[in-house]
Amino acid sequence: MKYQRLGTSGLTVSRLALGCMGFGHGPSAAQPWAVTPDQAETIIRQALDAGITLFDTANVYSAGASEEVTGEILKRLGVREQVLIATKVYGQMEPGPNGSGLSRGAILRQADESLRRLGTDYIDLYQIHRFDTETPVEETMEALDDLVKAGKVRYLGASSMYAWQFAKMQHAVQLNGWTRFVSMQDQYNLLMREEEREMHPLCGDQGVGVIPWSPLARGRLTRPWGETSARTALDAVGRSMYAQDEAADQAIVEAVGQVAEQRGASRTQVALAWLQSKPAVSAPILGATRTEHLGEALAALDITLSEQEIDMLESPYTPRLPVAY
Repeated sequence: MKYQRLGTSGLTVSRLALGCMGFGHGPSAAQPWAVTPDQAETIIRQALDAGITLFDTANVYSAGASEEVTGEILKRLGVREQVLIATKVYGQMEPGPNGSGLSRGAILRQADESLRRLGTDYIDLYQIHRFDTETPVEETMEALDDLVKAGKVRYLGASSMYAWQFAKMQHAVQLNGWTRFVSMQDQYNLLMREEEREMHPLCGDQGVGVIPWSPLARGRLTRPWGETSARTALDAVGRSMYAQDEAADQAIVEAVGQVAEQRGASRTQVALAWLQSKPAVSAPILGATRTEHLGEALAALDITLSEQEIDMLESPYTPRLPVAY
């Protein structure tokens, strides 16, 4: 495993993170692809053996079950102090208007609930899942700063939003001497590269690490164009996320296949190697639900793409509208 600092912070992370969204108590109506705790433990053990230290979840994943399963397994394996747990706040967790969002009340309550479910005294990286347009950024950032000062949270991160919104929040921090965000978790892959325009240059300038979600475009980069998986067939959100320019998407997927064939590598490895070539990226988040997913992804860390290969992968891309999920 390779490691690097998360942006310019003092936090060192593995170059590949394990996404725990698929962990829970088994398939449900909301997440029919979720795995059982026993299956999750097998994947987590494999990740630990490979040197992965960053485990990413959120309070809304499987209505809190992902946090419960992830925290319980890491605690039982006796590795809590050797790993980094990242979770998120924003989504609807309780009924009523105060059961979601980034108000002071919602943040403080949901942080305590996440700590309880995770079975830990602190969260290594606490991330806002989205931007709250109805709450003043000063209220949000002061509440997050209070969590850090209370020892419940060690580092702060953000997730998908417009670059101007992220800059506004960081500016409020600078003006008031609060704790700044050290990471941005955004959608970034060969089929969705819009973050290269504003967000990633901002992150680079401000020393913020990027931990992309959906690095494989919900599996579209891992198989020939037109092939589907059981998850793809059930993934209505994924279908809407990648429907803006199917001709360009097909050309990109075919280019991934060509590079993979020429290298004797898998499509997954090529797509992840492309991400690893980007200076802004600290650790792509791989949402593995089978051990073979993780084993294949780990090999991507040893692949360095040439400029010609990168150009082949990137040249079919066309501009996209941002997708908010």
